[in-house]
Amino acid sequence: MEYPAPGAPELAEEIADLVHPTWVGADIDSWGIDHGTWSVLTHAFPNADIPVVQLGLNAYKPLDYHVDLGARLAALRDRGVLIVASGNVVHNLGALDPRRPGTGFDWAHRFDEDVLAILRDRPGDAAALHEHADYRKAVPTPDHFLPLLYVAGLTAESGEQPATLVDGVEYGSLSMTSYALGTDCPSTDGDGHGAGLPETPEPSDTNL
Repeated sequence: MEYPAPGAPELAEEIADLVHPTWVGADIDSWGIDHGTWSVLTHAFPNADIPVVQLGLNAYKPLDYHVDLGARLAALRDRGVLIVASGNVVHNLGALDPRRPGTGFDWAHRFDEDVLAILRDRPGDAAALHEHADYRKAVPTPDHFLPLLYVAGLTAESGEQPATLVDGVEYGSLSMTSYALGTDCPSTDGDGHGAGLPETPEPSDTNL
């Protein structure tokens, strides 16, 4: 996938200073934009005409490290920087069941709902989700889950209530729930839930 968004070296340096000493420095290996980044931006900014700074996450760090780092990044929002954390609340490909489109296992729904509750009530404690009874099923590997902790850190720092942009569990074990800060998302059921996933999305509109 080609997504030739311009970089922002000055912003990258500023972020490095902002999160020092947790940040090591800029990547000079020309890795390019990860699929978790372009798969979102290609729909939000199809012309690839905005500068993009991509942060790599250190999965070896404890969960509270990521919550704290998300809180440090909050100041960028006051400068008009859009912060996007791309991942999945529940991401267990080993348990995926293609016979369950649009539905999820009980444990996937429980974890999804409890993530929403902690983001609303005590986002600074989001690292405690590691102790959730369904955590190991919902998060067999941390890569897709860690971005949520940055949303939690941003939420805790700003004091805002997160809005649910879209929610739903697909194929038993994939939660595509998305949260937004600083915007109003219409609720579809009166209970804080956002729009559901489209029934028949085009393959190019998904990241499955």
